[in-house]
Amino acid sequence: MCVTNINLSKSMSMISEYKQQINKSIEHLKQDISSLRTGRATPAIVEDIMIEAYGMKQPLKALASISVLDAKTLAIEPWDKSLIATVDTGLRNSDLGINPVNDGKMIRLPLPELSQERRQELIKVLHTKLENGRIVIRKIREEAREEIDMQEEEKVIGEDQKYKFHEEVEKLAKEANEKIKEIGEEK
Repeated sequence: MCVTNINLSKSMSMISEYKQQINKSIEHLKQDISSLRTGRATPAIVEDIMIEAYGMKQPLKALASISVLDAKTLAIEPWDKSLIATVDTGLRNSDLGINPVNDGKMIRLPLPELSQERRQELIKVLHTKLENGRIVIRKIREEAREEIDMQEEEKVIGEDQKYKFHEEVEKLAKEANEKIKEIGEEK
């Protein structure tokens, strides 16, 4: 009986681990879609753009200060002034479709008004990112189900426990998908 309690405890911690993975993937999704511009200038739009500097790719936020000048303009000031051209190039090559203005000391990013066409593009990108989030949740769910099935085959848990854990994993996945839907509707 003691062995069963230990095995049950391991299985419960496994469910807890999958819950943490799901929460991390949702947080990553939130961060990922925060870069989608909805009309106001925010550092989240550009802070994770990867810039080639010092022989490796680094996020812009590691190389420069990013501030909001007004509702439609961002200011990017590299800490190392020799990187200004590199940062400018990285911003131009990003998929933002924004033309930076480089004055030699600072880069200004004037954000144009969202056209209907650009809005439609952003909606497509949002839906793609949301679907990628759902795919990650499905992978986590399948991994959990396989682990549970394996534990049942190895007689670590009983059949009743297996179905209970499957239901728990299914519930976690359903809650995560609802959260993803809410995030998409908010954005």
